[in-house]
Amino acid sequence: MDVTERRLKVHGLDFHVVEKGSGPAVLLLHGFPDTWYLWRHQIPDLVDSGFRVVVPDQRGFGESVQPAAVEAYQLPNLVNDILGILDELEIKRTHIVAHDWGASVGWLFAALYPDRVERFVPLSVGHPSIFTEFSIQQVEKSWYILLFQFEGVAEQLLMKNDWALLKEWSRHHNEYEKWIKDLSRPGALTAALNWYRANLAPGILPALPLQMPNIQVPTLGIWSSGDALLTEEQMIRSGEKVTGFWEYVRVEGASHWLQLDRPDIINKLLIEFLQNRLRA
Repeated sequence: MDVTERRLKVHGLDFHVVEKGSGPAVLLLHGFPDTWYLWRHQIPDLVDSGFRVVVPDQRGFGESVQPAAVEAYQLPNLVNDILGILDELEIKRTHIVAHDWGASVGWLFAALYPDRVERFVPLSVGHPSIFTEFSIQQVEKSWYILLFQFEGVAEQLLMKNDWALLKEWSRHHNEYEKWIKDLSRPGALTAALNWYRANLAPGILPALPLQMPNIQVPTLGIWSSGDALLTEEQMIRSGEKVTGFWEYVRVEGASHWLQLDRPDIINKLLIEFLQNRLRA
């Protein structure tokens, strides 16, 4: 893909960032186990619609820094990464479109820095205060979060038998060959799992749900009917935590990786929401 690749120093750490286009900024944030490349179907359409698209590899993923300490992956550090990347690129305000763990980062960023966010689109993962209520339905879907806490053991189980567990966890999504290639690099799998260990450790769970400010910026929540990892309820109820404009859209016929499975629908939703005047 024809994009500009940058190496940015943020708080002394090295980040890989992809950029393309000009106009209002749109920041795309991936989650586990992805990289910037997750958004390959969205970048061209957003650029053609007049946006400047910025897509980082978040810390621990892709070609960005992999800190060794688990606590380095706590959400406040991840939010500060985004703030630093925007500052380095001299972007004062941006739209944010975010998926999976990236959505968690986006929710917190939008809550803490509403003056830096034009509009926010979380995919799959709802507001952390709602998600971490952990209904029994969500607990059943989130079984892997506890598995990922076992350092060394989780890594071995995921890699065992040619990454059989990762393939089954993703329901054999056709992206798994890329994930395996990325996560097979030295230290990459542990760095990715450290997101779970830093933010959802067993000792933290009794104190949940996570409390954080409501969202003031216009927000479009999107969830897909084939998501085996997240319930629809946690996204629908996220509207309780949005004091600004809120809309929810359910996408049919897509897995957790809805931007890969139904790019036509996702791109249309994104461009309409980011460009059009909001309904009263």
